[in-house]
Amino acid sequence: MFVPLLDDAPLRRIGRPWVTYGFMAACTLVYAVFQSGWLIPAHPGAVVSFGLIPSVLFSEAVLPDGYAIIPPWATLVTSLFLHGGLLHLVGNLLFLRAFGDNVEEDLGHLRYALFLLLCGVGAGLAHSWGAANSDAPLVGASGCVAGVVAAYVMLHPQLKVWVLVFYVLSLRLRAFWIIGAWVVFQAGNALLSGQEQIAWWAHVGGFLTGAVLVVALKRPEVRLFDHELRARIRRRAEDPIGDSA
Repeated sequence: MFVPLLDDAPLRRIGRPWVTYGFMAACTLVYAVFQSGWLIPAHPGAVVSFGLIPSVLFSEAVLPDGYAIIPPWATLVTSLFLHGGLLHLVGNLLFLRAFGDNVEEDLGHLRYALFLLLCGVGAGLAHSWGAANSDAPLVGASGCVAGVVAAYVMLHPQLKVWVLVFYVLSLRLRAFWIIGAWVVFQAGNALLSGQEQIAWWAHVGGFLTGAVLVVALKRPEVRLFDHELRARIRRRAEDPIGDSA
C-alpha cells in the first residue's frame, strides 16, 4: 500500500537514535546469519525453536525433541528478531527508520528500549490469545513497529512524512493521515481474515500496547499531539515578524 521514507522532524534531544539503529542491526544480523543462507546454511529449525507458537505457549503442545531450546515464554522476545523473508524484514526496517528515531528521542534511550520490548510482547500475547491452538510460528518485529507507529501518531500527528505509495508515487503527507490509513488497513484485515491470517491481531495488539505505553514512558516535558508545534504555528500567525526574529 505505502512505504514511509522519512519525516520532517530533526532530532534535538539526542545525537543519534542508537536503540533504533541497534534493533534494526540485530534483526538484520539474525536474518543474514541464521535465516538467509547467505553466509552459512540456513538453520531450518530456527523459526520453530525461537518463533512464538501459541499452542506451545498457552496450550499443552510440546516441540519435537531437539527443538525446545528455550522456555516457551522466552519466544515472546526471540521471535521479534526473526523474519519470514527479506521483504518482511525490509518493510519493518523502513518503518523503524522513518518513525523510530523521533519516538526514541521523546522517550529516551532506555525507556524506548523497554517500549520496543513490551510492544513486541503485547503483540505476541494478542496473537496467541486470538489463536491459542495454532501451531504456526509467529516471527517478526511487526508488533514493535505497530507500537512505534502508535506512539508517533500520538506524539507528532501534524508532522509531514514522505511516503512511497504503491511503490511508484512519492507523496508528502501528514502523519495523521498516513497512520490512520495504516490503522484502518490493519484492523480491517484482523476482522476479516481467517485463522491463517490471524497474525494481523499481533499488529493490533502492538499498536494498542504502544498507545498506552507512550503516555507512561515519554519524557515529562514532552507533550502529546504536537502541542509544541501547534503553539509555534499559532505564535507565528499572531506575530510573524517577532517569531522569525
